[in-house]
Amino acid sequence: MPQIPRDFAAAHILISNDDGIHAQGIKVLEDCIDALGAQKRIVAPESEQSAAGHSLTIHRPLRIQVYDDTHYSVYGTPTDCIVMGIQHIMKDHPPDLVVSGINHGKNAGDDVTYSGTIAAAIEATLLGYPAIAFSQHIGGGHGDINWETARQWVPEILKKLAGFEMERNTLLNVNLPRPDMTPKGIALVQQGHYDPTTDDVIECIDPRGRKYFWIGPPPQNEHSGMDYDTGALSEGYITITPLTLNLTHHNMLKALKEKINL
Repeated sequence: MPQIPRDFAAAHILISNDDGIHAQGIKVLEDCIDALGAQKRIVAPESEQSAAGHSLTIHRPLRIQVYDDTHYSVYGTPTDCIVMGIQHIMKDHPPDLVVSGINHGKNAGDDVTYSGTIAAAIEATLLGYPAIAFSQHIGGGHGDINWETARQWVPEILKKLAGFEMERNTLLNVNLPRPDMTPKGIALVQQGHYDPTTDDVIECIDPRGRKYFWIGPPPQNEHSGMDYDTGALSEGYITITPLTLNLTHHNMLKALKEKINL
């Protein structure tokens, strides 16, 4: 079974994200890994890949930009970065853990289906490595982010998880509350969902009179209780949610067998 390292000082850790190698969040995550004394490789997209999901580049070649012995960028998606990181850049010293983030914005509820940050952790999981995705809730702001909550809590979370044995095809999704909120603690919760009735399409008119569209604003929470990541995060808790890659709905599978007499 994949296992989070017991001794980070002896561990090799692969760091990636979807905001790109130049993003502040991945630099903060790198600092957090440095604080644990682990050896690291950063393999991240050369440009921002937010909401890229679990897309894989298969119709054009991939190129790698080498910045130094530990920093590499890929002209591709977060999934591409994990494949190149594990199967090429770190093939002689495979990672003991893959961490993704820190995302500029939360990845809770249905965000997980779009997130490139989580997709990087998904790909690592599919390849058999323990993986954790980290995201920083920023509310409605888009300016400078105060990363002090992340700097304080990410190393502590990793220490608490040291030696934890993951089940196959699972990963951990960690969300940090807004920087203006003092964390109330850690909540171990399930994935929430958003209200599907929210109208996400914004129609605009350009100077030539032609229509164009934006998808937004973010949907409202449907699950706001403390048992869900969406609810606990909004109340100021750090949320940790185990996610599984087996998408089979077993109750419906059973019902289908009964329906068609199998």
